[in-house]
Amino acid sequence: MNTDNIVQKIWGLCHILRGDGVSYHEYISELTYLLFLKIADETKTENLLPMGKRWSDLVNYKGNNILDFYREMLTYLGAHATSEQVRKIYAFPTTVFSHSENLRAVIDGIAKLDWHSVTTDGMGEIYEGLLAKNSQDARSGAGQYFTPRALVDCMVRLIQPTLGEVIQDPAVGTGGFLISADHYIRSLVTEKKYQNNPPQYEGVEIEKGTYRICLMNAFLHRMKSRLILGDALTKDAKSLSQADVIFANPPFGARAGSARKQRVDLVFASTNKQLAFLQHIYLGLKPGGRAAVVLPDNVLFEAGTARKIRQELMEKCNLHTILRLPAGIFYSPGVKTNVLFFTRGQTDKGNTKNVWVYDMRHDAPRFGKKRALQSTDFSSFEEAYGNDPRGIALRKEHGSGGCWKSFSRATIAEKSDNLNFSWLTETEADPEDGLTEPEEIAAAIMGHLRAALSEIESITDVLVETTEDEE
Repeated sequence: MNTDNIVQKIWGLCHILRGDGVSYHEYISELTYLLFLKIADETKTENLLPMGKRWSDLVNYKGNNILDFYREMLTYLGAHATSEQVRKIYAFPTTVFSHSENLRAVIDGIAKLDWHSVTTDGMGEIYEGLLAKNSQDARSGAGQYFTPRALVDCMVRLIQPTLGEVIQDPAVGTGGFLISADHYIRSLVTEKKYQNNPPQYEGVEIEKGTYRICLMNAFLHRMKSRLILGDALTKDAKSLSQADVIFANPPFGARAGSARKQRVDLVFASTNKQLAFLQHIYLGLKPGGRAAVVLPDNVLFEAGTARKIRQELMEKCNLHTILRLPAGIFYSPGVKTNVLFFTRGQTDKGNTKNVWVYDMRHDAPRFGKKRALQSTDFSSFEEAYGNDPRGIALRKEHGSGGCWKSFSRATIAEKSDNLNFSWLTETEADPEDGLTEPEEIAAAIMGHLRAALSEIESITDVLVETTEDEE
């Protein structure tokens, strides 16, 4: 049985829980508990788990209430397992099961699968497949935050992470960027070279369930990682290293009310998460460090704080490339995004001389559920970008009507540091025109509401700044 079949069968078990009102995302989080036990059994790493708290104990349980036994098992592993990694995965456990019959059905379903045909690397592929299924299902709601694999892999190929580097994602989610970077590096070197000088992966995730999934993902891919449960926009970021490489797709929207103070080293205070994360990223790079970051259009053109941050970015870093992405590639259909590629300068002054912009929106197909983004969609852009990860390969504009164009720093300054360049007619169809499913329409409405809220809060920031300047 191949990994795709196993993914399909495990995913199908989720239907057992639909009657209990369990969401797909909750199901994936619950699977982290069960799959860790099963995989430890298959890979003979059960020494990480205490006696009596292993997969065999669960699958062979003969008592009347397996649900109580399971709850006690999770709590014990989170508090008393000798492995710190295991304790983190099972920290503060909560199960979504409310009936022993459903738990038993899922355990038996997992036990029946042909795990003996799966390699160690295949374990990671299965988990990745489940995460991808979760993102593709509209009911999960996860697709709104899920960065398409084709885009992730494109960003990794262009930045070219390598052995020994500190590779970081300050909004790590389930770890997609870090996993892709690890796949890329392993594909280029022998296992011996990798083990002699492994990359160091770092990430921060604020949501406990997602953090648990990320821990499991890194474990299954045998990665040397330091993953933090916290908020990179607070003092939690102090434990992060200066990075050689940063990949990120910061969460969209405003920074909701929190008693925790934003970091003082982020000079330009803003409730806009993307603006705060952008500051973290360019400040978190080593001199010569490289970054690729997904950001919405408003970050490129807003005045006030956003403009000041863009100015500082172009001073401290060489912002060499902007990729204008078409709409529809994220679950929220109306969201328009870009990828910013930049390199931290050896000094903090005058690093950006020219910004190259590639417009993927012109003549773009209608991306969405029926036409997913594919790696081949980036072929032309990757060719234009060149083979230097710092974006300094020899480049040539595509000419009149082309989608690859260079803008000087002086031209950008004349436009009030507005980076939202559009010289071609956007002929892509409105991605919301083809929505028919109620859950997709609801997601589109939610996307518009979040965008409107973000814009209102950005205006509020500008008004506050203006008032303070007048005082």
